[in-house]
Amino acid sequence: MKRTAALVGVTGGAGTTRLCVEVGALLAHAGRSVAVLDAAVATQGLARHAPGRIETDLTALLTDAGDDATLADALVDHPAELAGRLALCPAYAPFERLARAKTPAAADRFEDLIATAGREFDHVLVDTPPVAANQSVAAVDAADRVTLVAPATERGADAVQRMRGRLADVGSPPDAVVATRAAGDHPVAAADATVLRTDSAAPASAPDLDGEFSPAVARAATTVFETVLDVEFPEEGLLDVDAAEYVPDALR
Repeated sequence: MKRTAALVGVTGGAGTTRLCVEVGALLAHAGRSVAVLDAAVATQGLARHAPGRIETDLTALLTDAGDDATLADALVDHPAELAGRLALCPAYAPFERLARAKTPAAADRFEDLIATAGREFDHVLVDTPPVAANQSVAAVDAADRVTLVAPATERGADAVQRMRGRLADVGSPPDAVVATRAAGDHPVAAADATVLRTDSAAPASAPDLDGEFSPAVARAATTVFETVLDVEFPEEGLLDVDAAEYVPDALR
């Protein structure tokens, strides 16, 4: 089973952070332990999903501010009631430390951090911005799998091709593509999985999985990690069964 995956937004606003949390929550619904690490240190979007005060953040682990800190010190458990564990490691720091977290030395520490998380959790998701800085290069280099996240638009389809070229340049070609915020048919022909547009709560915050949005997230999860999930869904919606076992095409 692949343990670590970098989810790379092909463009800003692709919904990568939310997809990381949703996929992580779906896996935790299935009883897995999941960590989400925040490589998008400039936007710090993962911090919005972390409850309470963040004392030690990811950037502290990547700089001398965290010389005595461990991964466990920077993890915040998501408040949703899940069968497994969903732990978030957000970036939440002043600008000075954000800048130092983007250095080559910090990138080396980030690769080590991803490896450490991979030994301690069943799955690790790295919320990765478009590859243009040291920490995003470190994420795609260290992860077992690389998945492109693209909005289900013409802009997203074009950005997929550009990001494929960039990842080829750094020696980490993508393994899969997930289209997000789809409202039906969409132009991202390269997508291996599609997550629907929804105004409802994500699986991370919903007490129960639904019959339409959650199965789409499950397909994305199996695509990202090439794993098999046995998850119960309501009968209404896309599935007319009480439980669905998702098997990626690569494992059939």
